[in-house]
Amino acid sequence: MTTDYTNYGFIFDMDGTLVDNMRFHTKAWTTMLAENGIENDGQDFLVETAGKTNREIIPIFFENATEEDILRLGNRKEELYRELFKLKLKAIEGVTHFLKKSQEIGVKMAVATAAPIENVEFILDGLKLRKYFSAITDATDVQSGKPHPESFLISAEKLKVKPVNCLVFEDAINGFEAARRAGMKSVGITTVNSKEMILELPDVVDARKDFTSWTPTRLIEKYLN
Repeated sequence: MTTDYTNYGFIFDMDGTLVDNMRFHTKAWTTMLAENGIENDGQDFLVETAGKTNREIIPIFFENATEEDILRLGNRKEELYRELFKLKLKAIEGVTHFLKKSQEIGVKMAVATAAPIENVEFILDGLKLRKYFSAITDATDVQSGKPHPESFLISAEKLKVKPVNCLVFEDAINGFEAARRAGMKSVGITTVNSKEMILELPDVVDARKDFTSWTPTRLIEKYLN
């Protein structure tokens, strides 16, 4: 019996999954916080906050931040990040080929990210990846960042694919938990966490350093059928 791949969805986190950029985000946060007299541990901060929105992160450090403060500080951090990463902008190895093959067989694909729209445009348009995705869910679409499952559930709804038929591609602990809560299996990219750590998490079925050894048909047949 031939598999109808149009019944399936791939949902991709962006930062740390399509691009290896998390160290640039961490440096931008560290710089912005230092500008405001605050020190932080970069690695611990990265693991704890990956997948969360600026609206959720900034009040951790600025307890009495107003809406205006959150917007100003968030914009400053993102400007720093884009300035840092623009000369290193590249997709993780194998991403473009994997997306192309997935599109060719009819798999529906979405991006689900906590990033603001300016960063989505910076990555997807800068790398010419937007054409592969029929849905994009960013920070403006959700009330809560990961590990809340909202971004993945909204993405599945946009794709018109049942959550159980979606496979999530992630790098962050909060993201894997969000996928689990959404009723989805996930595979990991080891830009932030080790393969061993990722594979210990519930409903994570595989983890690799990049996309070169994955094929869309095999992932669907092995993990979604």
